[in-house]
Amino acid sequence: MRLFPVTVQCGLAFVFLAVRLTNGDVSYSIPEEMKRGSVIGNIAKDLGLDLDRLSARKARIDTEDNGVKYCGLNLNTGDLLVQERMDREGLCAKKASCVVKQELVTQRRTVLLSYSLQQNDHFKLNMNTKAGGRKYCELVLDKELDREDKKEMMLLLTALDGGSPQRSGTVVIHVTVLDANDNAPVFSQSVYKATSLPENSPLDTLVITVSATDADEGINSEVTYLFDGDQWKQVFSLNSKTGEVRVAAAIDYEKESSYEMQISAKDGLGLPSYATLIIDIIDVNDNAPVIHVKSLTNPIPENVSPGTEVGIINVQDRDSEKNRQVRCSLQQGVPFKLVPSIKNYYSVVSTGQLDREVVSDYNITITATDEGSPPLSSSKSLHLSVADINDNPPVFEEESYSAYVSENNKAGSTLCSVTARDPDWRQNGTVIYSLLAAEVNGAPVSSYVSVNGDTGVIHAVRSFDYEQLRSFKVQLMARDNGSPPLSSNVSVSVFISDMNDNPPQILYPAPEGNSFMTELVPKAAHGGSLVSKVIAVDADSGQNAWLSYQIVKSTDPGLFTIGVHSGEIRTQRDISETDSMKQTLIVSVKDNGQPSLSATCSMYLLISDNLAEVPELKDISYDEKNSKLTSYLIIALVSVSTFFLTFIIIILGVRFCRRRKPRLLFDGAVTIPGAYLPPNYADVDGTGTLRSTYNYDAYLTTGSRTSDFKFVSSYNDNTLPAEQTLRKSPSDFADAFGSADSSLR
Repeated sequence: MRLFPVTVQCGLAFVFLAVRLTNGDVSYSIPEEMKRGSVIGNIAKDLGLDLDRLSARKARIDTEDNGVKYCGLNLNTGDLLVQERMDREGLCAKKASCVVKQELVTQRRTVLLSYSLQQNDHFKLNMNTKAGGRKYCELVLDKELDREDKKEMMLLLTALDGGSPQRSGTVVIHVTVLDANDNAPVFSQSVYKATSLPENSPLDTLVITVSATDADEGINSEVTYLFDGDQWKQVFSLNSKTGEVRVAAAIDYEKESSYEMQISAKDGLGLPSYATLIIDIIDVNDNAPVIHVKSLTNPIPENVSPGTEVGIINVQDRDSEKNRQVRCSLQQGVPFKLVPSIKNYYSVVSTGQLDREVVSDYNITITATDEGSPPLSSSKSLHLSVADINDNPPVFEEESYSAYVSENNKAGSTLCSVTARDPDWRQNGTVIYSLLAAEVNGAPVSSYVSVNGDTGVIHAVRSFDYEQLRSFKVQLMARDNGSPPLSSNVSVSVFISDMNDNPPQILYPAPEGNSFMTELVPKAAHGGSLVSKVIAVDADSGQNAWLSYQIVKSTDPGLFTIGVHSGEIRTQRDISETDSMKQTLIVSVKDNGQPSLSATCSMYLLISDNLAEVPELKDISYDEKNSKLTSYLIIALVSVSTFFLTFIIIILGVRFCRRRKPRLLFDGAVTIPGAYLPPNYADVDGTGTLRSTYNYDAYLTTGSRTSDFKFVSSYNDNTLPAEQTLRKSPSDFADAFGSADSSLR
């Protein structure tokens, strides 16, 4: 029996079938999953056997160790057929080569055989004997193969029998050298450099392409590229198939100006090789200058001298070379400037005198610009406050102040308010008011007024009396709380206005109880004749001292009238015989104040040409006035009545004869005694209360302490002669005296 082994080898999706002859093998490469009955090859032709011999020797396909028989043999044609489906993955899993060995077995005659192999560098024959004495040979690899050096070899195997004559047979053994992963990938460069990658490159920008080759074939030659480390994956991506390195994240020159990384190339079975990749980043002007304030004096005293350093700034630019060269400037219109110091440092220096009251705060803008293309700039604002210095005294809002207060004011009442402004800050601008020491009417000014130190409100300390003090001045000081304090003064004039607090005071007739005075009215008096005058004054001023007179009660209401403003008592009509000899008038004197005040007096008149006609002098007075003095007066009057009447007749005769213009009977040279004028009335005319000057002639009982009889005559030109009086009506006299009164108002 002869043995012809058949080997089926799987490579990728192929199966190699090898048929072992006595002196060698024959191999077939077939695809997996071939259908049953498919022809693999003609083994008779490949072995150089006759079809007759195959059939005669009962050739068949067998397996070692009773394995699965995948192949069958058609003895008629010599074709090797597929008998069972061959699945490469089932047969060989993931092995690089898949070989299925099948044996071609023939019956033989008993021949002693010998084999010889053509000379070569890699294979040799080994002769072996199986159990039962059957010999066979093996083709043995004597020296390692290198597929990359020689992929295929053709070997000639010769078999010689032991017959005589000796016969031989040859077979060509085609040896295909299968690849083994004995070569690592090789990079085209050991070091790759990318020197022109701008830092602002967009994502997915191609940086460089690395390349490596593997001398093996198939899966062993497939190269995969990887970063040797995960840190580079955050910035760059590497295509594992093509070797392209691309930008995967934003690149910042200021963070990393150069990258050096290892790249590995591995074949299909993981055999690696390595190369170095260096990427240099090109700077782009993508960083604006940054301004840092290193020191700042804030607030700044307003009295600092020009040239004082108030701050230090530092300017940094993260770019490189020209892109980091920076120019600094400061805005115009502020009293500060920038002075360069050491590299990238500037001093902020004052250039003029500061005044917090003019400008209390400054917002200074500093601008820094680099020299890149295009240039980038940035700004920073500095807020500087000016600290206050007490350099301004308080200033009153007015040059002087006037305060008006009514007399009889309450103590503590407000007179006025003064205000002083100090433009300084806080305590330097806090104003305190005080009175300067002085005297008013010999008394300290503090006994008259006081001032609130915080508000400047001036208060009256006492109640004022217009009749005692009409005005006065005080000096106020406004002082700030600075150190040292500053101050200023102002004058305050206080004017006291009159109040109607004084009733009229009647000077004539004298108040009852002091003396008893009676006026004599001639029987021949015509209407409008001046009989007497009520004289009164008022200690107040202005309209409070304007007096008006009114007869409130009289014996004969229609006989006498009184001037409203003059107080002159005149007859309203001619005196008749029927008129009562004794006339009593009660006169009221009112001022013009609000409310008005008044006083009353009694006027006693006797209508008579001769005191002898008076029956009882005592009846002139009220009953309650009767006393011993009245009795004495009557006796005295009777004693001199004859002399008095004679004197009157002589006087009247002389006047009528000389002028034929009768006037009031007596014009004397005796004026109102000074005792009638109260104190504080020296300027009587100036007050407007005594509007006319009158002379009074005393007669009869002059010097009597109880009674006086007087005739009154006026120096006023409005007093008319008797003849004119007779020719004018009472209304004419009213018009004349009314105009005179209006001129005195």
